[in-house]
Amino acid sequence: MSESHSTAAHVAHQFEDAEQQFEASTLGMWAFLITEIMFFGGLFLGYIIYRTAYPAAFAEASRLLDYQLGAINTAVLICSSLTMVLAVRAAQMGQRRGLIVFLLLTILLGGVFLGNKVVEYSHKFHDHLVPGPNFGPEAPLAHPQQVELFFGFYFGMTGLHALHMIIGIVVLFILVVQAWRGRFSQDYFTPIDITGLYWHFVDIVWIFLFPLLYLISRT
Repeated sequence: MSESHSTAAHVAHQFEDAEQQFEASTLGMWAFLITEIMFFGGLFLGYIIYRTAYPAAFAEASRLLDYQLGAINTAVLICSSLTMVLAVRAAQMGQRRGLIVFLLLTILLGGVFLGNKVVEYSHKFHDHLVPGPNFGPEAPLAHPQQVELFFGFYFGMTGLHALHMIIGIVVLFILVVQAWRGRFSQDYFTPIDITGLYWHFVDIVWIFLFPLLYLISRT
């Protein structure tokens, strides 16, 4: 099959050619990411408002987080962004084996991030730092109600971020299967490219979450 025929096979009927399909897909992903920015932006704004209102309490709560695990997860996600970039590059070059390897590495790093987050969450449950009727660590808190509010934001924001990570990993698994079957080539790698945009967005969200949650007034 010639390159033109191979490319045409992946063009949906509503598009004139592969280039138009690629532009429409990319625009659609950017539109979706803008809605995600507004969604997370509301959470960030609410957090900043309460952090400004209760700076001492939020600083006290932040010191109850394991910043070392947070730093490890930050490094892990930065590395996953690199492997995702390399996966896109392999797709552009038509290197199927490299594409599969870098997608699997991205999945592995995403799994490491989620595993660390499970460990961190388990520590919070053990220390009774989960908002609710059982909230209250053994050590007395100077601002218990405001600290509980902080952990409400912590679990809400990091939990939603983890959900986005899980969705991204599922999509990456699907792409690995499709790449194994030879679906992608130098002429068609749009799903890889737009998934890369999504993955980088999720990584960037964590880059903001880490200092906001873990590094408040930490000396």
